[in-house]
Amino acid sequence: MLRFPKILAAVTAAMALLSAAGQVSAQSFPSKPIRLVCPFPPGGAVDIASRAIAAELAKNLGQPVTVENKPGAGGNIGGQDVARAAPDGYTLLMTTSGIQAINPALYAKMSYDPNKDLTPVSVLVSLNNVLVVHPGVKAYSVQEVIAMAKAQPGEINYASSGSGTSIHMSGEMFKHLAGVNLIHIPYKGSAPALVDLLGGQVMMMFDNIPSAIPHIKSGKLRALATTGAKRDPLMPDVPTVAEAGVVGYESGVWFGLMAPAGTPREVVARLNAEAVKGTKSPDYIKRMSELGYNILGTSPETMGEMSRAELQRWGPIVKASGAKAD
Repeated sequence: MLRFPKILAAVTAAMALLSAAGQVSAQSFPSKPIRLVCPFPPGGAVDIASRAIAAELAKNLGQPVTVENKPGAGGNIGGQDVARAAPDGYTLLMTTSGIQAINPALYAKMSYDPNKDLTPVSVLVSLNNVLVVHPGVKAYSVQEVIAMAKAQPGEINYASSGSGTSIHMSGEMFKHLAGVNLIHIPYKGSAPALVDLLGGQVMMMFDNIPSAIPHIKSGKLRALATTGAKRDPLMPDVPTVAEAGVVGYESGVWFGLMAPAGTPREVVARLNAEAVKGTKSPDYIKRMSELGYNILGTSPETMGEMSRAELQRWGPIVKASGAKAD
């Protein structure tokens, strides 16, 4: 029969080996390509941000970083895919504050918990949305949209990139605070929603500024207001929704990297360091700033705090709006 000291020694040795193996794994990371899941289709603001940071991570880590689009359910399909992946740092998610904070309040059933089954790496960028209308819509201000909606209740529609996204909830907040009835038409991402908006199949949209700005500049869409607390630097002549008369209105979004829960801390720290380094690259700063992104580059701890703050903020708003998604 083994004596207790011998058992203790064996357990201690095994733990030491496991610890050493973990350190070696972290030190050798990454040794193969990394997959970055974008939970929305190509062409939208989340996709743009995903590809921009993927290029920087590939340079800094010395391994290919491939963006894989997995859209649907307001980002939940892509989020679930990453939550169920091996926690080794080789599968990442470009999440949004909507996925982290709006979806848990909006969806009655979720197959994963974005705040428990994923671990923060870094918030990379934030941005405002912009209320844009098709040129054929006879509304040239926020107040004219409100008047039109009140004169034609249930007939004015707005597109979104999917239930639970910041684009959707920007519209729901507008409905709630302006006291109007708008019909929500969800799409699987900003890009397909924009296609129908440009074609006149839908009337308006609270789109992310980076994906809307080219169409605003070309005259294919009319910008009426931005959704932030103050005017956006890219559109200083466009008022905020609050300035336009909807008191208390403020809605924005941030995007950032997450890994599966249980990913070694050393690997998360490496990913964070290289992602933050990427946000400081002159090429990255120039590209993202020109498109309307505000560059952040936070620690994992700060990202966790930001997610918790968004949960507290959006939960009551979703409840008050009455919005639901299956």
